[in-house]
Amino acid sequence: MSRIGKKPVEIVSGVKVEKTDNVIKVTGPKGTLQMEINGDINVEIKNKEVIFTRNNELKKTKALHGLYRALLQNMIIGVTEGYTKKLELVGIGYKAEMKDNYLVLNVGYSHPIVFQGPPEVKIEVPNPNNIIVSGIDKYLVGLVAAKIRSFRKPEPYKGKGIKIEGEFIRRKAGKTAAK
Repeated sequence: MSRIGKKPVEIVSGVKVEKTDNVIKVTGPKGTLQMEINGDINVEIKNKEVIFTRNNELKKTKALHGLYRALLQNMIIGVTEGYTKKLELVGIGYKAEMKDNYLVLNVGYSHPIVFQGPPEVKIEVPNPNNIIVSGIDKYLVGLVAAKIRSFRKPEPYKGKGIKIEGEFIRRKAGKTAAK
């Protein structure tokens, strides 16, 4: 059995987990998330715990067993605490600002980049060199942060670009003079 899949998911106080047919719905203080489950995976909700079991031993089912357990755990954390990704802009003249609901980035191109994220994700700019992406859906927060980072990925020579806070950039030596 999957080591992750066989662990029960604990339902913390203030969170409500419901299962109807093959859809799991998690409701908490920050919002509601739902996920569709494959028919080969059984879900039992009892004693403030959710237990996942599988019907067969196919390779695909084994892979989904641990996946669904991890996704449910992420949903419970999301509706109670939420998720946050912090991005840093490194480079002279690189800056970010919010205008209405749009993120405007000046990152070395001849034009500013205007980005509007999905309504479920909140984008903040506390200062011109930092961007904070937050929300209840871990996947969506990571996706939006990766999209913003893709506008100007960090380069290995000077480290200029948009990077996720704490990300390590492998640096390369530049050219050396001949002689």
